[in-house]
Amino acid sequence: MKIEKLHWKSDIENIDFNALSHLYKVAPLGDKSAKDLEIVFSNSMFKYFVYDEDKLIGAGRALADGVDCSYICDVAIDPKYQSMGIGKAIMEKLIEDSKEHQKIILYSVPTKEKFYKKLGFSKMKTAMAIFENQDRAKRHGIVE
Repeated sequence: MKIEKLHWKSDIENIDFNALSHLYKVAPLGDKSAKDLEIVFSNSMFKYFVYDEDKLIGAGRALADGVDCSYICDVAIDPKYQSMGIGKAIMEKLIEDSKEHQKIILYSVPTKEKFYKKLGFSKMKTAMAIFENQDRAKRHGIVE
């Protein structure tokens, strides 16, 4: 499958958020409800949905304020389509959309830092976070 053959959308019109919820579960990016995903994607300045014919196989978004900060989050790819460059293509589009911002931020799961470094990201020394489930974030190595 070539990326050029895939269908890309950058708005939420006619998005099946139940399919998006399923994608996040299998990617695996966690168990996120369709309702919650509709809210977060609606509130994100930049977003992409990638389809192979009518099957949702990838998605990503960036929360951005238009000037200072763009936060790229939730890039999910169906496992059957991983390692094909789709995640990289979504990231490149979100970075391009965010280029007028003073900073572009994301947080990475452990082991993915090399991937993001290749896209121009540098590891931050001062990032801090409060998670709804702080213990789980510690178990997964996201926070100390």
